[in-house]
Amino acid sequence: MKETLMHQHGGDLDAIERKYGIVKSEIMDFSGNINPLGFPPTAAKELAEHLEIISTYPDKQYTALRQAISQYTGADAAHIVVGNGSTELIGTFIKTVHAEKSLILGPAYSEYEREITLSGGIFSYFALRPEQDFAIDLEALLQALTPEIGMFVACNPNNPTGSALTTKQLRVILEHCKQIGASVMIDETYIEFADNLEKICAIGLAAEFDNLFVIRGTSKFFAAPGLRLGYGVSSNAAFLQRLKTNQDPWSVNSLAAFAGERMFADTAFHEKTKKLISTERKKALDIFQTWKHIKAYPSSANFILLHLLTDKIRADEIFEYLIRKKMLIRDASSFTFLDESYLRFCILRQEDNAALIQELYTLIEKA
Repeated sequence: MKETLMHQHGGDLDAIERKYGIVKSEIMDFSGNINPLGFPPTAAKELAEHLEIISTYPDKQYTALRQAISQYTGADAAHIVVGNGSTELIGTFIKTVHAEKSLILGPAYSEYEREITLSGGIFSYFALRPEQDFAIDLEALLQALTPEIGMFVACNPNNPTGSALTTKQLRVILEHCKQIGASVMIDETYIEFADNLEKICAIGLAAEFDNLFVIRGTSKFFAAPGLRLGYGVSSNAAFLQRLKTNQDPWSVNSLAAFAGERMFADTAFHEKTKKLISTERKKALDIFQTWKHIKAYPSSANFILLHLLTDKIRADEIFEYLIRKKMLIRDASSFTFLDESYLRFCILRQEDNAALIQELYTLIEKA
């Protein structure tokens, strides 16, 4: 049941609407990890007022867009590439590197292994351990990064655990991978939600390490999955040229480029989002700390991974109960290394979070 109602990015709201007869607009979606504030209003207003740009081709070099991203991230504009969502860039990078063998930090987003397989490579996972709160065992990882590994892939903060590698740890990993000739892909899809962004961000390392490719998107933080705008940062000139050669021309459409230039400059929206997520995440984690039958793992993302410490109820049963209450969470058993005792939910607005936590308390603590 749950596999047909879920895709890689959360719940399939159309399938859920058909199965349960619930109007999808009425569903509180805690599964998709999307900013509850929605698309930035200033960008939406300007976009609506300039729809005539749909009749023109985008700048093939995306100069203004890359400059906006440079201002937003601190990366050199010459090191920035843009694409049709982060998914396109993930696939293009993996195909360009074409590593025979890759190591993925897991649990992980399944797109990594899919793209590696499609490119003819093989992969294995380096497992983050729940007993360590999914924090990295750096020494063990370095031992696993043997000379036959051609690429290391990590989501940072990680989905679905919310744990994060620090910039200091990333530097050690990059130095080691440089020695063994391995490329490193860091997916920072969720990093903008972190309280400690400057301590976990890899972008500042890109100018120094030409074996690094950092990827971000706009689907989550800017609530724009339909816009299909992603970007990446690398200082490897040969790789950047190969990437551009392999990529379809005008991969980013005019509307996405126009909106992106404005979204990245909207500092008021950035701060409002960070404040909401930080406040609500801390509040939820503090509440879960007092419960006996659930463990909530520390998170640097806009979601929290929960582990059921009781065998009286499973994650899929909680999913079924909550969807009938028009609340959609993620049964996390489909992630590598996790089972039916794990579930994940993302931070929404205060009243929605309170309603979900109350339902979980009734299901788990009072049962």
